Amino acid sequence: MGMQEIVTIQSENPTPMEKALDYLTSVQNPAGYWEAEMVWNTMLLSQYVITQKIIGRAIDAETRRLIVRHYQVTINRDGSWGMHGEGPGYVFMTGLAYVALRLLGLSANDPLVAPARAWLSGRVLGIPSWGKFWLSMIGLYEYVGMNPIPPELFIVPESLPIHPNNFYCHTRYIYLGIAYLYGKRFRADLGPITEELRRELYDEPYDSIDFAAHRHDLDAADVFVKPTVPLRLAYDALYRYECLPAKILRRRALDRCFERILYEVESSRGQGISPVNGLLNCLAMFSVDPNHAKLESSLAAIESWRWRDEAEGIRYCGAHSTAWDTAFAMRAILAAPAAEPVDGAASKRITDRERMALHHAYRWLLATQMQEELPDHVREAREPIVGGWCFSDGQHRWPVSDCTAEALTAILEMRAQNLEPAEHFSNERLEQAARFILRRQNDDGGFGSYERRRGSLLLDHINPSEMYGNCMTERSYTECTASCVGALCRFRGVFPDLFRAEIDEAIERAVGLLRSRQLADGSYLGFWGVNFTYGIFHVVEALSAAGISRSDPAIARAAEWLIAHQKEDGGWGEHWKSCMTDQYVEHPESQVAMTAWAVLALEEAIDPKIGSPAIERGLTWLRAKQQADGSWPQQSQSGIFFSTAMLDYRLYKDYFPTWALKRGHSTAI
Repeated sequence: MGMQEIVTIQSENPTPMEKALDYLTSVQNPAGYWEAEMVWNTMLLSQYVITQKIIGRAIDAETRRLIVRHYQVTINRDGSWGMHGEGPGYVFMTGLAYVALRLLGLSANDPLVAPARAWLSGRVLGIPSWGKFWLSMIGLYEYVGMNPIPPELFIVPESLPIHPNNFYCHTRYIYLGIAYLYGKRFRADLGPITEELRRELYDEPYDSIDFAAHRHDLDAADVFVKPTVPLRLAYDALYRYECLPAKILRRRALDRCFERILYEVESSRGQGISPVNGLLNCLAMFSVDPNHAKLESSLAAIESWRWRDEAEGIRYCGAHSTAWDTAFAMRAILAAPAAEPVDGAASKRITDRERMALHHAYRWLLATQMQEELPDHVREAREPIVGGWCFSDGQHRWPVSDCTAEALTAILEMRAQNLEPAEHFSNERLEQAARFILRRQNDDGGFGSYERRRGSLLLDHINPSEMYGNCMTERSYTECTASCVGALCRFRGVFPDLFRAEIDEAIERAVGLLRSRQLADGSYLGFWGVNFTYGIFHVVEALSAAGISRSDPAIARAAEWLIAHQKEDGGWGEHWKSCMTDQYVEHPESQVAMTAWAVLALEEAIDPKIGSPAIERGLTWLRAKQQADGSWPQQSQSGIFFSTAMLDYRLYKDYFPTWALKRGHSTAI
């Protein structure tokens, strides 16, 4: 194995690092990847239940039991359901959950249902726009009380800034489905339960409600971004248009929307970019033909988003983190001790079990890299996908910049350590990955996620979602930019002569963007994780990969910020509320994932020959928190998207601490 010594550890008293590595390899899927659930909320489960009812699909008794079980374990004490597991109640989540539970056969007086009805009393008319839409589709609200989302938006000239092609892709495809179904005024008949639900949801007779008067009403509990004056004016203008829409335009717009829906169904193999738009796609096809040729396969594909166990029941996740988790687990195993950096003369050792796990994961990455271009992708406003990796297993063919970057980094680290299996990536495929990353760089030097930024950030002024922020167009994300810098730097080190000028320029511009993002106190705002701790971890990793000295002010000040925010017990803990305020909010308890991020950043930022009490205290805390099987306890949310949607990445608590222990291990295994 060249300079890579392969040994097997059979220790009677394994160290915390050894136990962590053993646990991490033990939870690898037999197919080669790592993945744990990425927990969100009950919205998707409720929409799934409602969709099954609309389409006429019966839910069997065992599935029903496990679905109800999930509502039982996620309900708040006040009878509501929230945006995430630690948040307060939302009218949107609670309203849909209430309807879903009643459709599942629970009575209005059921102990799970009655408290929700009490919590909702007097609030349903203020449900956000997405809720107004879902209730309108099933006869529990009236379309006249919904601010318009006309399908004509998808046939305006593409040169206009408001064309949905400029929107962030998740936003674009959600509103594609909504616009189509809204434009048709699609309505399903739930049967006799409709009248019962109307009486239960409203404090006055349904037929007496002036829904149009409540078009702008929003319950304060659900609002993160209030509709701006420009958006209100646009709504009012569109509302007047909806009183008498141009029939020719409406027909043309509906046809174009449905054409695009079918393209997304086919290109994503029925899954959709997420189950949010996947379910809308199913309803759109059903509205055209209950026996549509693509409906059955799409309904089956929706099940790929399902998680199921006895403890938490059946639920549907917003995304799968397969490639993401796999790349980070590989990097944790590959991490070099801080005092023994991997270079041409290093003698870092690894166990046979770890080597086998890496080879298995490597082959899985080899099988899941995008190798076929989507047909007609330019017409459908899709970027080229060849060379990329998805956040998930790749089935839906929506690859992402930082997922590709982290996968490429793991692969190149294996090559650097002479650990590649016999069946390995060709140079051509690694070049494809680098070119994929480069195509996601924005004009300001930062990197978007799925695409380059197309629209102006001014689009945020017409954000119609109300519940989410920063969701209207791609941005230059600190973490995506950092991951891409790291991968491109490693690629440049292996292939110094391949499109060198382009890569040098991309790295220089991206590093400039990262430098400009540092706040006055030395910290960095995150976007996809909680929050300052996560942002600093990624930036320090990137700057180190770019060869920037530890004494550089950007790294030194970030390290100072981390040291200043270490808790008395040696750990770090940041509360998810910091994502909503952009101000650091300390968590009452130290958190495993955040402590690992901080330690990893400091291990890069501080010369290991000098060391740091902060690192040692952080590692000591991680070792003390480790459980007997080598894992760490589940704690607070550590992921996020769109400012309010907190996520529980259930493997963050294991591979990041493993990585920190491995890098901080200064003696031979």
